[in-house]
Parts: sequence; structure tokens; C-alpha cells
Amino acid sequence: MRELRDPDHELIAKAIRARVSEFDDDYWSACDREHRFPWEFFDAMAKDGWVGVAIPEQYGGGGRGVTEAAILLREVAASGAAMNGCTALHMNVFGLQPVIKYGNERLKETFLPAAAAGDLHVAFAVTEPDAGTDTSKIKTRAVRDGDGWRISGQKIWTSKALESSVALMLARTAPAPDDEARRFEGLSLFLIDLDPEHVDIRPIPKTGRNAVATCETFYDDLPVEGWRLVGEEGKGFKHILAGLNAERILIAAEATGIGYAALRRATEYAKVRRVFDRPIGSNQALSHPLADSHARLEAAWEMTLIAAGRCDAGLSCGAEANIAKYLAADAGYDAADRAMQTHGGLGYALEYHVERYWREARVMRLAPISQEMSLNFIAQQVLGLPRSY
Repeated sequence: MRELRDPDHELIAKAIRARVSEFDDDYWSACDREHRFPWEFFDAMAKDGWVGVAIPEQYGGGGRGVTEAAILLREVAASGAAMNGCTALHMNVFGLQPVIKYGNERLKETFLPAAAAGDLHVAFAVTEPDAGTDTSKIKTRAVRDGDGWRISGQKIWTSKALESSVALMLARTAPAPDDEARRFEGLSLFLIDLDPEHVDIRPIPKTGRNAVATCETFYDDLPVEGWRLVGEEGKGFKHILAGLNAERILIAAEATGIGYAALRRATEYAKVRRVFDRPIGSNQALSHPLADSHARLEAAWEMTLIAAGRCDAGLSCGAEANIAKYLAADAGYDAADRAMQTHGGLGYALEYHVERYWREARVMRLAPISQEMSLNFIAQQVLGLPRSY
């Protein structure tokens, strides 16, 4: 990875690199294999203040922006931690942005300092089994109960639900309007407690990133106090957008980080592995794909920085965030796949770690939004083409 242009950013990257170097590939493989949350890593990052890097200073955070958060998560992923390391952090890093922007003062004072210190773990409860990408079809309901609410429903793909005590939840508080243009009205955003008396959490067996469980969550008449509403009632989808573009930017950073980790392993192996009396890296059939991956990762990272800069400046960044996520997800996965190919049969062996990178890079092309939905956004919002879905 090239040195960052901003000297302050390069100092941040070096400090993070030094800390994450204490957690090697064997540590992450063990966490993944044992389905064990990386508490030692999380606590070390919290101690150094990185968990709260994007939370305002007045609430105990670092007061930095999405750019610094992207640098953080790229370095974490590139160390070999991949998505196991990034997912342990990134809800604390960016997930409370809607609370920062729209939350009442009681919400901010109660939860932001604890999240910044690493004492509070946060989950994200938006996706549902029958809604998927179409958020307007959410069925989880929040019904008025005096000054508060009662919430019932089901969510899926709720990462860190087992470790978290609260979740940022989108629920329907009013029926969806018949008017297609107003279909997101009536959705409200809450910061809820994951109270075990009302919430059933079930981990979903999955291909990779097994150090951090992703769960189905079932809500049965969960009581929620009125002050836990984030922003305006019925405007929850608008409020949650404050976090969605940042999320796509940070996912792009993580994807490039995994790609760099895979590329590092592949190039090191290609220099020392000899077949037919010469290093396999001397063969263009291997060297050209690796060089191509380097070029694509560098381009994706530059686009990520552009998107992060616009986000931090308060400018529209939907197009840039989607482009960065699209380019980075493909570049990261291709680099991991090429690392597997470079290692030959040994790429399939656990001890070389590239199979883990490959498993974790694949999910970026699916989540938090599919590559196809990113292209839909670009086609419609950037090129002005008719809506296709």
C-alpha cells in the first residue's frame, strides 16, 4: 500500500498498523474456527481510542470523520484480520451516525460516550426476511404504548447481536402509503435494548467471518421508551441514510484492505515458490493478474477517499459511495481469488490463510447492498436512466 498523501493520515495508519500487528493470521484463524469473538483485539482498539474515532469529542470520541474511519478499517482488514476484525469494530465506528445527527441530547449523552469507550456494543436491525433490499416493505411494527412503544417483528443479518446490548432498529409506525413515491414514509428509527425477555437471538450458520456471529432476531412486544426514538416519527428511513453512505464507504475500505492482504500473501509466495527451476512470479500468467489486482485496488482506494472526503465535507456522496463500494468489492474479491490461484492447491489449505480472505471478501459483493443494486443506483441517479426495479 502506498503512503497516504496527508501526513496526519499516514501517522494514523502507522499507529493502527503497529497495534494490529499484535494480532496475526493465526489469531484470526483461531477466532474464525472457534466462532470466538475477538475480545482481545476489540479491547486493544478501544484502549487506543480507535473504536470511537468518528464520535464527536464532546461525547468522548476522537472527533474525526469517515476518512479516518476508512483508514482505520482498511488497515485492520489489510493486517489479515479481514472482515472478522472489521465487523467487530465498524458498528461502533459508524453505526451511531444517525444518533449523532438526529438523536436527542439524552440519547447522545447516554450512549455515545459508552460506545466511544468500547463499553457499549451496537447492532444494526434493519433487514428482514421478506423485505431484503426493499426497505419500504419492512413489517416489524412499533405500536404506541402510552409515552413509549411496543415493538414486534423479525430481523435478519443482525451482526454482533450476541455481543450487543442495543440495536439501531427501523420499524414501521404507520401503514405504508399507496403512493409509490412516498413508500418510505411511516418508518421510524429507534435505539432499542436487546432485552432477552423480549428478544430471541439465533446465530445464522454461514460460510465465513465466523468470529462475529450474524443473527436472526425475533422481537415479542419489546417495550421501548419514547426518548429512544431517533429523530422524527415516520422519518426513520431519511435518518438512517446518514449512516448508509458512510457504511458503503467503509465497506469499500474493508474490501480493499482484504485485497491488499491477499495480494501481499500472493506476491510473497510467487517470489519464493519455484517450479521448473524458477520462481512462479516470473510467469506472466501469474504476475499480470497480480499486477492488475494492484492497479484495481489502488483505483478503488482512491475512489473510497474521494467518497469519504465528500461525506466529511457534508456534500452529496451517494454516487461516489456506491461507485467506491462497487469497485472495491470486485477488486478485493478478485485479489483474493487470484491469491488462491497463485498458491495452487495450497491456496485451499488453511495454513496459508488466503482461503479465509477469499471467503470473507466474497460477502462484500452481497452486502450491505449487492453489486447489482449499486449499478441500479448509478444507472438511475447518475446517468438518469429509467428505474429498472
